Amino acid sequence: MSGRQGDEGREVRERLSPAELRSLFLFASLDEAQLELLAACGRVEQRAAGSLVFAEGEPATCFFVLLEGSVALSRRVRGDDVEVLRADHRGAYGGANQAYLGDRVEQLYINSMRALTDSSFLALPADEFGSAVRTWFPMAVHLLEGLFFGLRLSNTVTGERERLVALGALSAGLTHELNNPAAAALRATSALGERIAGMRLEFAAIADGGLDGPRLKGLVALQEAAVQRAATARQLSALDASDAEDALSDWLYEHGVDGSWDLASTLVAGGVDAAWLDSVAGQVGESQLAPAVRWIIHSIDTELLRAEIDDSVSRISGLVDAAKQYSQLDRAPQQTVDIHTLLEATLTMLRAKIPPGVTVVRHYEPDLPPILAYGAELNQVWTNLIVNALYTMRGEGTLTLRTRRDGDRLLAEVGDTGPGIPPEVRPRIFEPFFTTKPVGEGTGLGLDISYRIVVNKHHGDIRVDSRPGETWFRVCLPLPADPSA
Repeated sequence: MSGRQGDEGREVRERLSPAELRSLFLFASLDEAQLELLAACGRVEQRAAGSLVFAEGEPATCFFVLLEGSVALSRRVRGDDVEVLRADHRGAYGGANQAYLGDRVEQLYINSMRALTDSSFLALPADEFGSAVRTWFPMAVHLLEGLFFGLRLSNTVTGERERLVALGALSAGLTHELNNPAAAALRATSALGERIAGMRLEFAAIADGGLDGPRLKGLVALQEAAVQRAATARQLSALDASDAEDALSDWLYEHGVDGSWDLASTLVAGGVDAAWLDSVAGQVGESQLAPAVRWIIHSIDTELLRAEIDDSVSRISGLVDAAKQYSQLDRAPQQTVDIHTLLEATLTMLRAKIPPGVTVVRHYEPDLPPILAYGAELNQVWTNLIVNALYTMRGEGTLTLRTRRDGDRLLAEVGDTGPGIPPEVRPRIFEPFFTTKPVGEGTGLGLDISYRIVVNKHHGDIRVDSRPGETWFRVCLPLPADPSA
């Protein structure tokens, strides 16, 4: 072992001998030639307590083996270093763990290592260490490469499949939601044509009856008033509507208007009462009352059908707007978004998947500032969390969406009243391919994708708090800096 004198007169080792390398469990089975090669290229490096050995995201240039001391490994989450592991046993390693892949992948440190106490390490250059591993263990390298690239490909393909399945479910739900107002508009349009034809026939009958100009003008004024009444008529309760229809049916029957019961329902829906019909009778006389009433009824029906078509088209337009908001197709990938708009768009898209037995509750904090985000990808997060919540509740319960401000963060929470997540399962729920659903019902990538979108792409955090009857997924997103601060 070679060395030099340190500042305090103690020897600072620069290399390990082959025998010392063999004492490390990683290298215990190597032969002399292999040990000599590593001894020649490796260097002993010292790190003071609290100092950084390597940092996540930087080029992975060395493979480090702990000789003495203690270290902590951490991952960066929302700008904070979250400790994931501590080690103090001789031979613990980290750094360029994928050096055996060479230049086939970008070599970056996947975590950070910090010395907790004064520590020493064997530092092996990544290029030489990776070349040695490929030369000495070709079969093992082939297996590891297959595992690495196979897992990455599987992750990609399955993730795409997960997105396609989600898209298919959303498309089916959207089609179902669009079908109802579209069918209503189609029925109303067909009926509208019949009512317009009926108006022409009844007006011809009135004209044939010899109604003079002033009386005809008065009837037209009454027709306009009836249309205005229909446009502003209030919705009656079933009992009140039945009583009003009985009264109008009796009035029509007494005045010799055929089909009084069928006509009365339209008049009530249009806000017409017996007193108003008396004014019609006074305007046209008994001989022209029946065609005049029918003409006015067709006018009221036409207005009601027009309002139904308008409502249906508005619902369709609202669904299309929600779909555009959900997909963010006409917007830049990253933009300033309102979190409540995104949540509501997702609920609209998922409306067909929400069972009748599930109550949706919203607790939105008003005046939350907009955030800079990838809107379409956040909507995928809300989709995954809401669909999971609906699945756990099995058709009955309460789905709660809650937002609030927490310092410099925005919290968006999805809660359900399902059975909860067992404690032994909770640490694994964000792992790729881990699922508690039966085979064929889930890929285990929904929460993993959500985690990567929130943490990696938005520099936020996602957490879970669960107990029987109450589970909360909390998404923490950074708020923009206050320019006045």
